[in-house]
Amino acid sequence: MLALSRKKNEALIINNNVEITVLEIKGEQVKLGISAPREVPVYRKEVYVQIQEATREAANVEGIENLENLLG
Repeated sequence: MLALSRKKNEALIINNNVEITVLEIKGEQVKLGISAPREVPVYRKEVYVQIQEATREAANVEGIENLENLLG
């Protein structure tokens, strides 16, 4: 993991097309602004984890249904 220090209004560039800017700092909370092309998905980690879990569960259910259909 790369750890960088940034102050308010300072930014990072990732992969030449994603810019992350520190918009505000209040105590323990930091507000970030993210500029990225529309085709680049941007999620909070907890939302991303939920999406991944739901996708895995759906794949398992579909896999079980397909197996049941094969076995009759």
